[in-house]
Amino acid sequence: MFLLMKPRQCKHNSRNMKRSADSEGEKRRKRRKLLQELGDQRIPFLGPSDRGFQQLWDSSYSGLVLRRSCSLPAELHGRVQAAFLTLRSKGCLLKDLVRVRDRDVFTAVSRALLGEPGHTYRYLETRLFAIPWHSEDTEAKGQNCCDPDLRAACKALWELNTFFCSDVSQLKEGDRLTQCAKGEVEVKQGEEGDTESKHSEDSKNSEGGDSESRQSEEGDTESKHSEEWDIESKHSEEGCSGSKQEGEWETESKHSCEEGESSQLKPSETSVATGSEHSEGKCPSWASKATSITETEPVGLEAQEKPVVQLKHSLSDYHIEDKEKQESGQGCSKPSPPQVCTGPVKFNVTLLNYMDPAAMSQLKEEPYYGMGKMAVGWHHDENLITHSPVAVYSYSCHDDKGESSEGGSGEKSCWRIGLKVAWDIHTPGLMLPLESGDCYYMRDDLNSTHQHCVLAGDTARFSSTHRVAECSSGTLTYIQSRCREALSNLHTDPETGSHSLLALLPTTLQDCEEIHNEVEFEWLRQYWFQGQRYARFCSWWTRPMEQLEKDWKLMETMTMLFLATVEEEGQAGEGRREMAETLLSALTDRHQQRQTWRDRCHSTLAQSLPPEQAPVDRPFWGVDDPNMPLPFDLADIINRVESLLWRM
Repeated sequence: MFLLMKPRQCKHNSRNMKRSADSEGEKRRKRRKLLQELGDQRIPFLGPSDRGFQQLWDSSYSGLVLRRSCSLPAELHGRVQAAFLTLRSKGCLLKDLVRVRDRDVFTAVSRALLGEPGHTYRYLETRLFAIPWHSEDTEAKGQNCCDPDLRAACKALWELNTFFCSDVSQLKEGDRLTQCAKGEVEVKQGEEGDTESKHSEDSKNSEGGDSESRQSEEGDTESKHSEEWDIESKHSEEGCSGSKQEGEWETESKHSCEEGESSQLKPSETSVATGSEHSEGKCPSWASKATSITETEPVGLEAQEKPVVQLKHSLSDYHIEDKEKQESGQGCSKPSPPQVCTGPVKFNVTLLNYMDPAAMSQLKEEPYYGMGKMAVGWHHDENLITHSPVAVYSYSCHDDKGESSEGGSGEKSCWRIGLKVAWDIHTPGLMLPLESGDCYYMRDDLNSTHQHCVLAGDTARFSSTHRVAECSSGTLTYIQSRCREALSNLHTDPETGSHSLLALLPTTLQDCEEIHNEVEFEWLRQYWFQGQRYARFCSWWTRPMEQLEKDWKLMETMTMLFLATVEEEGQAGEGRREMAETLLSALTDRHQQRQTWRDRCHSTLAQSLPPEQAPVDRPFWGVDDPNMPLPFDLADIINRVESLLWRM
């Protein structure tokens, strides 16, 4: 039914959506123009063997701390690495089907979430449900939800989490490196008169002059530079930058940069130091050069033309504009103000990752610095408590048996992390090699002001990334309290079992419908979209989700009671109209979201999953239920409410 009159709230939402779309288009246009000015030039980056590396680390990446593998207890290494292999052998590590720019894509890495019981972690419109740490003797409490081997693996990662919580809290200002012995890890800075910056590869000779490879990685500005400059976490590429096949959501058209453009960086305009270590991705020797900490010569692009400096400032200003519009995160109905991390560190979840580069068809080249092949593209870790640290344990192994890569050939490429200052083409990037068992911490505001990527080595790699997730609306306790809040407006007759609404205030009814939508779309559909992946090896979430379904069905009943109240002729005119508009807005949103989830469940990617992992479109969602007081068809109800508003 087409009506000229629409509810005021729907009009408001429509205007907001249009403004949002216009704003995104304008930001995309500005970003394309600015990055075209940058052109095809490489931005310098430094590794441990380069002059100025330590000074750059101290001045621009001071929130990064490396803990060498030999500084951790050997027993802890053994338990953690055995836990990785156990989780993989039991099929707990799976690729996530996430949402990027309104399209579903698989992550390049396989993942699992462990953490505090009842915690979740939401990224790229996907909610992961944590397998509990098993930090206590659950068997003695009669709460077994998985087999002994899996419990032992989870407990080992809880022990690692406990170690990280203590270690990060004890770090002092200025700590950069926890080493095995005094003076073992030292980096040489430049001799007097030498440049402190480095182009990893000349832009005209990238990848040995392979023009086909160069064309592939340059793409159009929207592909090469896509959202990797974008501060907004909802567009982060966390785990989605593996093979080119899995990155098909990026625009594939090509761009051209006019030769001789005045603002373009030219090789002659930047002092360059050359070397083979960066382009080849080999593990450099940390002890190969001596260190002089007393030098004060600045690190970075020292000879910049004015247009490039102006471009940097333009990008920085735009970064501020984006940050003001940053998405709040967990998808709750009423976003709460951001929390700031204070006091002792308490990591509440860890996101486990596994990737074998040999199994990837084609890894994408890092496009800005020429750092090498990327396993995970540039991103910020999202949905974390503000200024909270992130702790990462890295374990590389040769094969499925988990043999460590330590002691392998020096020519083999090792895993590395790359860091850059967000929206900054002036500060050189930082590349840090990781040996198996190394850990690193990102402290203070490093995660929010910088971006990082993971550069692939030649061997398979596990990592455990410990976070202080922003869970104000992401725990089982939270959503259970929301259900109680909504159901407190429902009265059930103890004798007949019939239902009625206690309060008919539009604000109360609106809150109930918002909670209704939150339970369905942020919890039930998120859980079932990931199929039986959790229940196969851990039953912890089974009963809580069953209870949420029961609460959801009662909220469906409340919606029908709400409708009956709106259609009752005896209601006062203005109050009745306000209730009808409130109901129509909630139902229209629900109808659209249900269609989106149905499309996702039946998409080609979703249907390509094995049965035990395939999304489930639960049969009771959006269809008639004999227990409902009235026949429940959402499209029909929307038409009825629209007709009612038309007659008012």
